[in-house]
Amino acid sequence: MVRIALAQCSATEDREANLQKAFRLMEQAKGKGASLICFPEMAFDLFFPRIRADKRYFALAEPVPGPTVDQLRQKAKELELVTVINLYERAGPGEYYDSSPVIDADGTLLGLSRMMHIAELPNYNEKFYYWPGNTGFPVFQTRCARVGLAICYDRHFPEQMRALTLSGAEIILVPTATSTLALKHIWELEMQAAAVANQVFIAVANRVGTEGEMTFFGKSFVSNPRGEVVARAGEGVEELLLADLELELIEQVRQVLPFLRDRRPETYGILTGR
Repeated sequence: MVRIALAQCSATEDREANLQKAFRLMEQAKGKGASLICFPEMAFDLFFPRIRADKRYFALAEPVPGPTVDQLRQKAKELELVTVINLYERAGPGEYYDSSPVIDADGTLLGLSRMMHIAELPNYNEKFYYWPGNTGFPVFQTRCARVGLAICYDRHFPEQMRALTLSGAEIILVPTATSTLALKHIWELEMQAAAVANQVFIAVANRVGTEGEMTFFGKSFVSNPRGEVVARAGEGVEELLLADLELELIEQVRQVLPFLRDRRPETYGILTGR
């Protein structure tokens, strides 16, 4: 059994204050028996992609490892808590990504995932700020489980969920900044279907708060491999959501519903344009 925590939180313009809040949430998670905590998308800054094409926001980016990651590594080591974050990464001159570093319970930076699919939607002007991710679909062996990432817009692409599953993910973490009202009626349904199709746990961590015309609605949740929502946070409120995941359930479900066994990848050329 693995207890995880999803930090459903808001952010302000003060990054240091946001980090101090993150440290408190990490302490609370550890105090409540969690082995892993996941933060929402861009948890330590305001959600700047709501502003169209303003080059001033490139100044928010930082390298990985860098100041923010180093502080969180130290805290993760102190608490012995696997910590998954999301931030704006500067990988090189003019090269920027929406990235999720994964920190193990001993403070080791295991690596990072970069958002693969870049949105261009009302209030999500991401193509100006982000390069398409180039990390592929890594899965990280943490102290408590094998985890993969689908960052915000990535979750809408079943190919990413399947790729993470085939790479051995037991838990797919989804840090997001979702406010779009049109998504509310499929908010859980979409990830429930993905959890069933891949027979993994999926944990979605959303932010809250109002920024300009955007209101992030929260409602973070966890689905098990049977597609059942086993934990759910409130709407529009800051909350530390805890969920107990019985990883053995993955094996049990796959024995009864052997979807992965019955795949026919040699016939799926149409999916890659072949």
